[in-house]
This record gives sequence, structure tokens and C-alpha cells, in this order.
Amino acid sequence: MMPRKRKWLTPLNAVQSKPSFSPADTSGSLTGVFDGNSSPVSSKYFTEEKRTSSRLGTDFFNQPCINLAKSFLGQILVHKLPDGRELRGRIVETEAYLGGEDAASHSKGGKQTARNAAMFMKPGTLYVYQIYGIYFCMNVSSQGEGAAVLLRSLEPLQGLDTMKQLRSAQRKASAKPLKDWQLCNGPSKLCQAFSINKSFDQKDLVQDTAVWMELGSEAPGEQAVVTAARIGVSYGGEWAQKPLRFYIRGNKCVSVVDKKVESEQGAAD
Repeated sequence: MMPRKRKWLTPLNAVQSKPSFSPADTSGSLTGVFDGNSSPVSSKYFTEEKRTSSRLGTDFFNQPCINLAKSFLGQILVHKLPDGRELRGRIVETEAYLGGEDAASHSKGGKQTARNAAMFMKPGTLYVYQIYGIYFCMNVSSQGEGAAVLLRSLEPLQGLDTMKQLRSAQRKASAKPLKDWQLCNGPSKLCQAFSINKSFDQKDLVQDTAVWMELGSEAPGEQAVVTAARIGVSYGGEWAQKPLRFYIRGNKCVSVVDKKVESEQGAAD
């Protein structure tokens, strides 16, 4: 049994808290150059990662939910496949689910079930659930009773050929080939591309040998982070409009761009 996390309620006004980021380039295009193999020949993200990457530990994950959702932007998700190949992607979009009073959260009202048990485990625990009977979504627990962060989109960095094979296996044969930026631009898409399924539920990102996170070489500055409403949570009532989605402005791999919010935030800046 994995340890439970301490009770901690995140005030909604923490949405306005500033992430501890250093400025970074937020170009909207993928920068890797590929030679037909599964790894990029050159990528300003991946090549730097290879020299300086380090695995994220307990202290990183042990943050309030909103802070963690912002801090994930620019970090690297890694899945080591059984044959030794490694898939890597830069996190570019997240959503915070606060538990408790958050009506859009699976743990609203403190409800704990066999399905959402990982949301109540220590920060850094994966919560993987199935939707529509065939797709999966990947979350990471944070501080706060029943709080977790949804990983919504990644920028693929390493193992793109493998990701394409994994995505194509679940698409119609007549479907058009996927472009690189389409491989992980959605919560279920990234799970397909990274071969993440229910078996990953309750895995510990700090200690697991198959899946973990690494420190990204470039994190977005505060002005490069767009704060918008979450996607597909209309059932959450007033919580559906809370600004709990965070993404890197201008990155082509973001699943849904909120042009209105970007315009408003740009004017405020």
C-alpha cells in the first residue's frame, strides 16, 4: 500500500500564483531534424536534455496542485519500453484538478474509490483512468487530498517512429499519416503514443524503472504560460470555467488554443 498524502486544500486564488520559471524560447514549431530513425538527429530540446537531464524527485512533485501543473510545463516525460527503447516528450499543456470542492474532479467531495485511489496517494503517483472503454488519460498526484494534474499535451522529442507506430495501431488504415506535432497533442493521444495504459496506474514517478520525469533544459517564462479554462468539463458547473488549464503560448503541440484568453493576457502584459 502506497502512503497517503496529507490533507491540504488549495485555495483557488492560488491560480494567480507565479510559477518559479526561468525565461525560455517558446517557438510554436517542432525543431527536431529527423533521418527516418526513431530518434531526432538534432533538437534544441532533446540534444540538450541528453547532456544535462536529471530525474525529478519527491521535492519537485510535493507541490500544491496548481503550482505543480505550471511547473510541469517544459519538463520531460520518459517511458522506457520493455525492449529498452526510450520515448521522451516535453510537457506543453496541463490541467489542475483540485479535489474537494472542485466539481470537475474525480475526487470531488473527497470521494475515494478503487478507480481514483491514486489521487489520494503521495505526490508523484500516476493516476491513469480509461474513457469510452478504449482510451486512457494520465494524471499525477500533487499535494492536497484527492488533487492531481492531468498531462494534456506533449511535444515529442525521442522515439517518434515508435510513437507513430503505436498511434497508427489504433487508427483506421485509411487515415492520413500523422504529423509529428499531432502525435501527442491530447491526453489520450499522448497515452497512445507513449504506450501508457491502466497498468501504469499508481506507479511512482520517483522510483519506477519504466516511467519517470526529467528536468527540462528550457522552462517557459511566466508571460509564455497561458492560463485558461479546462477542456471537456461542462459537467462541473461553475468549475468548468475556472482558469485551471496551463499551456505554453505558441507551441504547436497544444491541443486547444484559446485565442480570446491569449489576446486578453497579451494586452494585460
